[in-house]
Amino acid sequence: MSQYKTIHHHHHHFGWDNALEPVLRVEPGAELEIHTVDSSGGQLDANSTAADVAKLDFEKVNPVTGPIYVEGAQPGDVVAVDILDFTESGWGWTGIIPGFGLLAEEFTDPLLNISHYDAKRVEFQPGIHIPTRPFPGTIGLALREPGRHSVVPPRQQGGNMDIRDLTRGSRLYLPVAVHGGLLSIGDTHAAQGDGEVCGTAIETAMTVKVRVGLIKNAEFPSPRYELGPAHATEPYPKGFYGTMGIAPDLLQATKTAIYAMVDHLTTEYGMDPDLAYALCSVAVNLRISEVVDAPNWVVSAVLPRHIFV
Repeated sequence: MSQYKTIHHHHHHFGWDNALEPVLRVEPGAELEIHTVDSSGGQLDANSTAADVAKLDFEKVNPVTGPIYVEGAQPGDVVAVDILDFTESGWGWTGIIPGFGLLAEEFTDPLLNISHYDAKRVEFQPGIHIPTRPFPGTIGLALREPGRHSVVPPRQQGGNMDIRDLTRGSRLYLPVAVHGGLLSIGDTHAAQGDGEVCGTAIETAMTVKVRVGLIKNAEFPSPRYELGPAHATEPYPKGFYGTMGIAPDLLQATKTAIYAMVDHLTTEYGMDPDLAYALCSVAVNLRISEVVDAPNWVVSAVLPRHIFV
């Protein structure tokens, strides 16, 4: 018999709201099996097209499963979430959504790319394979402020952080703002580059297994996380190609680095610019390379060469 308490995907909600009734109450140490809905809220499937992306109802995007009440959790405590395992669904989508993403002013047309994947690799396109690295893009607790709040921006209680290292073997520490914490999880990804620059990763429904703990009186001002050595490496077996953005503003430097990477992908690999931008979102990793040599800072965008087969 399974030791996991199961929360099914129909127990999902849109937006953080500390008045929501918990779907489950658990003691610290409980292990949970949480079924999620993809970030489109089920509006897209493997046969959808770019036209369907343009018609997305944003009131139904980024659902999270929960909330889960952690017994004994009070403001000032920390809920510790151990990410144990994932069961993948086998397909996912990456889209360019008009008006959304780092380079929204340049990429104004909708795009939809359907990927198929297993536990080891994602086929983004024929000849482009990305290592599968599942994680929940959105994982957080309810806010202290009453009312409904959008899931889109991350906050001090976590939420839509899109941290690709929150995979198997990681532990996330979330500051508690309300009694019980009210944990919810969703927006699961099969793979993503650091930055998720076009606004979407390999978006996919998954089942997530977690263990929930509680640390009393930790008083963390914002979330923290750690990852064990078995999952912390970033292998580049064929090396990588990097572009840089240099500017007095980190956001502008980031945009410059990604523009340069899109140019590299279109010039060297003959990719359409829209698809190159989407590939940056799922496979290119952003790095803050330098923030000490005023007045300009350096952001690098790193493309692993081994994704091209």
